[in-house]
Amino acid sequence: MRITRVLSAAFLTLGLAVSPAAADSSPSPSASSDGDAPTSAGTSFRTATEIEQGQQATATGSTGDYLYWSFPADAGQRPTVEATLKLPETHSAQTWQVDVYDGLRRRQACQYGVQTRTAAADAASVELACVLRTVRGWSEPWADDPLPGTYYIRLTAVDLATADLGQPVDASVEVGSKDIGGAAAVDGSLSEPLVPGIAVTSASDSDDESSQSSAVLSAIEPEDGWASGWWSDRWVWTAVGGVLAALAGVGGYALTRGSGRPRQVPPGA
Repeated sequence: MRITRVLSAAFLTLGLAVSPAAADSSPSPSASSDGDAPTSAGTSFRTATEIEQGQQATATGSTGDYLYWSFPADAGQRPTVEATLKLPETHSAQTWQVDVYDGLRRRQACQYGVQTRTAAADAASVELACVLRTVRGWSEPWADDPLPGTYYIRLTAVDLATADLGQPVDASVEVGSKDIGGAAAVDGSLSEPLVPGIAVTSASDSDDESSQSSAVLSAIEPEDGWASGWWSDRWVWTAVGGVLAALAGVGGYALTRGSGRPRQVPPGA
């Protein structure tokens, strides 16, 4: 009976511990887009239009231009960039491409998705997608892993006929992400996210004479703040492993200790 009570309490604890893990492995909710969605795009990294995850941004440009947006991505997230272009009524075959760069302006490879697509001469629109690798909390200096910080989207045509240069196009970009959870957790984290101007901000915060600096170029961050992915289901499964180990120890002791103290044999029996 004692073993039964111990096992029942352990299974109850296990059930309570697994519930947060199941919730943590589900896709993270999209960011709120109650505010006005951006209707323009930048022309360089420094002038990239800031957007939040889950917010659809639109822009009107010309074929041959570079269109830039930026968005935040934190550790444990796997961002997905989707872009749609409405082409002019009359045009020749065009090849469009979407590229994603991290906070160090390193081009990040797409894990899967159609990053480059050629639109036929009679196509009214073209759709592109890029699913990045999971953002890691820390990485070796020589590695090219995605790290927490600002990410840049660059949308442009890579193959155009001379007659198509300067024709108007309507672009739509949206970024979403999936929370991978403890499967992507690493033992380490950056001291600061890779956000433009973060070094200037840190220096001004530590200075006795605080002053406002105009060098801060980015004001976007995840809803829960940076490094919000410090908690993951790795902690839960570690606790579950500890509980199971304790149960195994209790069960092994109960099975091997016998029925109690040995029976006393009277002297001379």
